Amino acid sequence: MFKFAVVISKIKGKWIFCKHRERDTYEFPGGHGEKGELILDTAKHELREETGAIDFIIEPICAYSVKGDTRVNENINDETYGMLYVADIYSFEEIHSEIEKIIVVDELVDNWTYPLIQPHLIKEAQKRGFL
Repeated sequence: MFKFAVVISKIKGKWIFCKHRERDTYEFPGGHGEKGELILDTAKHELREETGAIDFIIEPICAYSVKGDTRVNENINDETYGMLYVADIYSFEEIHSEIEKIIVVDELVDNWTYPLIQPHLIKEAQKRGFL
């Protein structure tokens, strides 16, 4: 049912964002699950791969769907489902993935990779008392 996981990540109250090697924008860690993989396992391995997190606590926030013509859907009639998580990270190791770097900042970024999705996920997490 769930195609992907997104993990809103923080360390010591600061936001953590990833910059993919092929993009000039920022995003939360996340990605598509492998066939047969539990979505929580997807969230954990994407968090490790994309941030280098080795010590963290991760909690589910909610399921969500994305409709229409976006970067995650192939055509305008598609609807895909994801699971949103929040993670508090306590320590990192070196990143070994498609991520060029992570940034740790006090304020949210302006140049989102998925501007039609990511700000809404933050608002939902805030509304539910996770942020």
